[in-house]
Amino acid sequence: MEVVKTILPVVVMLAIGMLCRARKLISREGVNALKSVVVNIALPAVLLNAFATTRYTPMDVAIPLMMFGVCLAAWALGKVAARLLRMPSRFVPFLTTGFEAGMLGYALFEMLYGSARTAEFARVDLGQVLFVFTLYKVLLGLSGKERADLGALAKEMALSPIILAIACGVLLGATGLYQAMVPSGLAGLFDACVSFVAAPTGAIILLAIGYDLVLSDIPWAETLKVVAVRLVIMLALRFALLWAVKRLWPGAELTQAVNVMFILPPPFVLPVFADDADQRAYVSSALSVSTLVAIAGFGVLALAG
Repeated sequence: MEVVKTILPVVVMLAIGMLCRARKLISREGVNALKSVVVNIALPAVLLNAFATTRYTPMDVAIPLMMFGVCLAAWALGKVAARLLRMPSRFVPFLTTGFEAGMLGYALFEMLYGSARTAEFARVDLGQVLFVFTLYKVLLGLSGKERADLGALAKEMALSPIILAIACGVLLGATGLYQAMVPSGLAGLFDACVSFVAAPTGAIILLAIGYDLVLSDIPWAETLKVVAVRLVIMLALRFALLWAVKRLWPGAELTQAVNVMFILPPPFVLPVFADDADQRAYVSSALSVSTLVAIAGFGVLALAG
């Protein structure tokens, strides 16, 4: 029953999202607005609290750098796999790297392990967030023969609510300001406000994903090939990352955070960069199937306890 309590809310919210699309209870513009609320308000609140309440060690600097390297390695391995397996789409390497932590990962992690441990997942997420906001978008532009506008990328990153929330959270936590507010009760007020804003994050995310989960007209052969390639790459890099972490910090508790991160699909923003309708369909199909794989992986992690 405990496993069912964890898995059933995910299934219910996905089903509600699919029902909203089928019955036209929510328009496409409405779902996009819900996503905007999550990305610009609710998720930044989650990250602000996670980084403000964590305790900082040298490992907290090293883990994001390692995750950045993992993402770059996944992109390179995807490029090699595309050449060896004759997968013509330029998006294959971008489907084998990056993680949709914002619109899915945090919701699944908190349902499995509770909001008190969100900082563990945020620590792992930081490196891939920096990768997606920087090198990922540069490589996307170069693969499409577009000149990367580094100034625009820097501005987008600096003004992103997610990046600003992480920066403010690190400032509060690393400088000791958050702990200094505890005796006066200000930290409790901060927690109450942030928790209230962050509360609907999981439900809204899963509803939006269910709304977008369309499995008709998927080119299954090509889609399953790229999803399988991603799974193999993620499995190999997961073992490599955990091996390195255990060697450097034997007492580190990151296994659950890494497990959730590495079952996630690629960033949901990817179809925006697709050149034509066929490429958008290919990328969207891969994201849909990868999302189902992530939900299945969530079920396995819930069963494993």
